[in-house]
Amino acid sequence: MFLRAIGRPLLAKMKETTGIVGLEVVPNAREVLIDLYTKTLKEIKAVPEDEGYRKAVESFTSHRLKVCQEEKDWELIEKKLGCGQVEELIEEAQDELTLIGKMIEWDPWGVPDDYECEIIENNAPVPKHVPLHRPGPLPEEFYKTLDAVTSQPNAAVTSGDAKLKE
Repeated sequence: MFLRAIGRPLLAKMKETTGIVGLEVVPNAREVLIDLYTKTLKEIKAVPEDEGYRKAVESFTSHRLKVCQEEKDWELIEKKLGCGQVEELIEEAQDELTLIGKMIEWDPWGVPDDYECEIIENNAPVPKHVPLHRPGPLPEEFYKTLDAVTSQPNAAVTSGDAKLKE
């Protein structure tokens, strides 16, 4: 009984390698992740609440933090999150913290209220300072296939050729 209560935590499986060149094993990965996710949730508060970037980062970071707090074993964390090894998650969390800093610096959501965007209507001439990107014509096969599919409700398309189901 004593060995089960005391010995089992001491015999927890230790990771020997990540199997990824240049990515070393982090023995205290759980604690590192908890620290990084906590910092991320703190840093993202500098981004306006209604921004999609903040909502996305808060959502997945909160979920990952919760899993790391609930699970003690690195294998269970990896399995529950399904996003790679804990060492990869550490790198990703570090990158996210760096990105948050850059996003705050760049301030992409800080468009002034009086900013006016030039709108070009469909048939209006395009000003010379605006690059003109017009795709080339689609292949004739596309139009044949489109005609066949739209004119015949039971048409099946195989390898670019329109064939009717029998």
